Amino acid sequence: MCETHDHKNSGIHKKVKRRYGSAVQHGIAHQREHAMNSRRDFLKSTGLFSLGSAMMLGNVPITSILPNKFMSGLANSSCENRTLLLLRLSGGNDGLNTIIPRSNSEYYNIRPNIAIPESGLWGLDDQYGMPNFMQDLQPSWEEGKMKVIHNVGYPEANYSHFRSSDIWASSSDSDEFVDTGWIGRLMEMNFPAYTEAPPAVPPALQIGVQTNMIFNAAVGSMALSISNPTEFYQIAQSGQLYNTNNLGSAEKKQELAYVRSIANSSFRYSESIREAYNRASNDVDYNPDGLANQLRIISRLIKGNLGTKVYMVTIGGYDTHANQADQHARLMDYVAKGVKSFYEDLRVSGQAEDVLTMTFSEFGRTIFENGSQGTDHGTGGPMMVFGEDIGNGFVGEGPDIVNVDEYGDPFHSVDFRSVYGSILRDWLCVDEDIVDDVIGSEQDKIDGLVPVGEPAVGLSDTASLQGYNPSPTSGMIQIKYSILQRGNVVIQIQKENGNTLRTVMNDFREKGSHTFELDPAKFYLGNGKYKMRLMTGGRAYSRPMEIGF
Repeated sequence: MCETHDHKNSGIHKKVKRRYGSAVQHGIAHQREHAMNSRRDFLKSTGLFSLGSAMMLGNVPITSILPNKFMSGLANSSCENRTLLLLRLSGGNDGLNTIIPRSNSEYYNIRPNIAIPESGLWGLDDQYGMPNFMQDLQPSWEEGKMKVIHNVGYPEANYSHFRSSDIWASSSDSDEFVDTGWIGRLMEMNFPAYTEAPPAVPPALQIGVQTNMIFNAAVGSMALSISNPTEFYQIAQSGQLYNTNNLGSAEKKQELAYVRSIANSSFRYSESIREAYNRASNDVDYNPDGLANQLRIISRLIKGNLGTKVYMVTIGGYDTHANQADQHARLMDYVAKGVKSFYEDLRVSGQAEDVLTMTFSEFGRTIFENGSQGTDHGTGGPMMVFGEDIGNGFVGEGPDIVNVDEYGDPFHSVDFRSVYGSILRDWLCVDEDIVDDVIGSEQDKIDGLVPVGEPAVGLSDTASLQGYNPSPTSGMIQIKYSILQRGNVVIQIQKENGNTLRTVMNDFREKGSHTFELDPAKFYLGNGKYKMRLMTGGRAYSRPMEIGF
């Protein structure tokens, strides 16, 4: 269902349609869309069906996400230390008041109350500017540390927060319903043994209790949560979240002990996070707002050499249907101040050149202001990319606010999947065939968007399965292995065809060389040819083994 509104364009009344549910005036339809999104987020932030963990640092919840498959091939390359930060502007950022078309009379005609005047902006070039409340980004632009990607979107745009967020997260077409995320698919492919033997250091971290679909793999959401800083430090100090000792033998107490033991096993890598957090410090002052607090924590983890490859932070409040001017100014001021402090902090330790930041939002806003001095749900908008050596300038064509579609929205000029693919290929050194497979289509890449890294030769392994030695006297078999990072270790005995017969070990081990004593009789393993399989750090390793020959 659509409705028609009159807007004055250069003195001429123009009728444009508005998709039903995109504006506050659509009443129940708009409320239902918001309620659906809130309910989905609530379900994703609760329950124990997911894997991973969340914890608190500096009074901000941190959700650890599964490792990504594009981490393979990063060792021994210029990509090895590179990190990607995703900065989500939740609610639909108004791109036209973020990257402003200077001296464009149409812009001022269609936005008589909320347009940013020339006196209220600083110039990116002769055609475009940014509002003065984002002036903290001006040095980044002038020093070649910021790029703007114009008018990013996708065909047949959806105006629902819920649906469009899923499209951006899943990297799908608007008529596809995909329940895995573009990063989650990478995770699953490169770490097939994550569920059985996750790594000690999470390659991705999301700040906030609610997990984003971006990180979904086929097995579902990958986040658990811890509610306060005390619990986080308890994990790091004792290796467990909940005490399982001295609970007694009563049935209910034993059930509690079991549940606590399961929860404890999910937080093995939390000590690595705390160690990195305590190895470093923040060397600049951050603005006292929620986004800055998230960025402050991430900077400290990066400086502490945690080794995480992907981070995500979120700032909400961009659904500016009414009285947009003050709210949008406040939010974008937070973004500008936060990004500036974040990179200043990283420069102190010499790590700023290894961190790339990319902003995104589920959609833009209407180019016309509404009757409440705000804007409704629109289509595309700009993305900003920040990094030390990326240069400055624009990618794509700015929005044409005269020749619009039937709903009064500009046609997008850059597909968001082209941005994803370019960053995966060039910043994180993922093979282009793998990029296309994960993104879901062969989108054109944007050459020169970010500095191209030098791909590694070979893969980065986290362990080795060295072999086995039968004992001539005891009948035991010594299985020898080494791990390069502390974590859970699983050893299985399989048939020659790869079917698993027995799991003979499932335990936590410190990094180093180890020997497992296998008693074939205990596990009912007769003479014959088998395979032994080692799983740790999300990876799996196999070698043939013979018993009784």
